[in-house]
Amino acid sequence: MDLDETDLGIVRALQTDGRLTYETLAQHVGLSRPATRMRVQRLQESGAVRVVAIVHPSVRGLSASAHLAIDTDGAAGPVAGAIATLPQAPFVTLTSGRRSIMTELRTAGSGALERTIEQIRALPGVRTVDTLVATRHVKDPYLLTDEPTVGTQGDLDALDERILSELEEDGRLAFAELAARVGLSPGATRARTLRLLDGGVAKVVALVRPDVLGMGYLCGFSLRVTGTAAAAAERIAAMDRVTFLSTCLGHAELVGTITAESFGTVRTTLEEMRATPGVREVESWLHLEIVKERYDLGPRTD
Repeated sequence: MDLDETDLGIVRALQTDGRLTYETLAQHVGLSRPATRMRVQRLQESGAVRVVAIVHPSVRGLSASAHLAIDTDGAAGPVAGAIATLPQAPFVTLTSGRRSIMTELRTAGSGALERTIEQIRALPGVRTVDTLVATRHVKDPYLLTDEPTVGTQGDLDALDERILSELEEDGRLAFAELAARVGLSPGATRARTLRLLDGGVAKVVALVRPDVLGMGYLCGFSLRVTGTAAAAAERIAAMDRVTFLSTCLGHAELVGTITAESFGTVRTTLEEMRATPGVREVESWLHLEIVKERYDLGPRTD
């Protein structure tokens, strides 16, 4: 789908706040409200953009996460497809480099994380699994990095969960439509929804294929650092093309993603990393195909 500058302006605004009103979006891009509404609907119907609520992992009890680099015996595609069926794996890609598959895991505690890793090791075709256990998400395009102020102590009721469930499917549902679906008045629904969003329980964002924005080059990286990981992480997270970054335990201290418009920009960003004080080793790989990217993970007890 070809996007003009007005489309791109709408998409970028929705990436920041997926529930911006049509009036605000219209003012941002210089169109009328009806014209803006039509553009948003066209973007969503095309499949290029999904506007959804992403619930903070801690609210779902997902306190453990890891990044797995997987090598296979034979074709990697079927193995990646099998991993993608796991609800604990929100992100799965086919990659270049030493490993053929990369996946992110999010589970309810370290025990569940260990069991899921063992489940992946036992899949037919899996040869090796190299694990980096995440300790802190420093930069994430889909999540607020701060802990929620509500929702982590079991203080969400069934109506809150119904609101979240509806917004996970369509983050731009009008309060009146949302109210009709959950059985509350529009005013009560609005108050509950704003409490959830303002409290960091969820964030409504536009999920956009990188190629739609002309940012079709995704490069993963892991870094070994000297000194504290936090100091290096602050410098790396400040780089414009670094869209995801975690501190971790394993063979590297940092793992992340570069999203760029060209191989040249990927190379420049990697060179900038190599020149960053405290960085002593850089390993990188290209994400060739996104097999799964879905972060609307519901409650689980695994």
